[in-house]
Amino acid sequence: MSQRDGHTAGRQVRALERTLERSMGLDVIRTPGPSDYALLDSGQGRKLERFGTIVVDRPEPQALWRRRRGPDVWGQAHAVFSASADDEEKGKWRFDRTVPESWPVELGGVTVTCRLQGLWHVGLFPEQAPHWDWMLGEIGKVSGERPRVLNLFAYTGAASLLAARAGAEVTHVDASKKAIQWAKGNQAASGLAEAPVRWILDDAAKFVAREVRRGKTYHVVLIDPPKFGRGPEGEVWDLFQGLPGLLENAVQLLSPERSALVLTVYAIRASALAFEQLAADLLSGRGGRLSAGELALSAEGGGAAVPTSLFVRWTSP
Repeated sequence: MSQRDGHTAGRQVRALERTLERSMGLDVIRTPGPSDYALLDSGQGRKLERFGTIVVDRPEPQALWRRRRGPDVWGQAHAVFSASADDEEKGKWRFDRTVPESWPVELGGVTVTCRLQGLWHVGLFPEQAPHWDWMLGEIGKVSGERPRVLNLFAYTGAASLLAARAGAEVTHVDASKKAIQWAKGNQAASGLAEAPVRWILDDAAKFVAREVRRGKTYHVVLIDPPKFGRGPEGEVWDLFQGLPGLLENAVQLLSPERSALVLTVYAIRASALAFEQLAADLLSGRGGRLSAGELALSAEGGGAAVPTSLFVRWTSP
């Protein structure tokens, strides 16, 4: 290594250290979720939840504790999900009560339609509620122009529609045509048909790289990648291989005036510290405030909180 390279590396290390010093440290954000949702109980590898008027019983491997409520409450589930042996997210629903093909869940003036299909996902991740509130706060800080929000791996669009309702111009990117159609249905159900939302069916990494070349910028960037996945043209996504490059490009898309970024990772076996240090490395020259930790759902009436995901959040100075 040359002396010049050594000086450069030293500056990078010092910048990283300063960014980590400004970090708020690892934290746990507990939330009951939006008002139209409730975690009724959890334990023994399961969780009992109410989405709007429908109660579902789903697997939760991290619920290692004993259940707080008895069979009389757990027996109220409309549907019970059993995971397949090959993929914990896939399996079958058993319907013990009548469940409509779809039903609405209200959150902050936006309507999300839930469905029970061949996955344990129902169309809404309620633990994201603190991120939605945080995003809306950051949108409100933008002045002099319309806020621009980029939502990557955007699924059924709860965050996109909340941002649009708050007056932002939203770019919604997902690799699933089905998910985008679902999100468009939520847009119509929310009365936001005229809101400025661009629906992009694309591989998130490829889209972000093109946006960098185009010189685009955004005030808020949301990143919610799966552990594994495929793009619309068969592109393979692996979280640990793909995230560093995608996040590096996403940082370049942050507006130099006022910007914020949130990364949520559902690979819960990983460490929030690892993702915090990746973000700190890539954001080390920008100052601002960095925080990281876990999201967890708190149960109605008390009891254990269910950890759901890791997160990193950053805001500009």
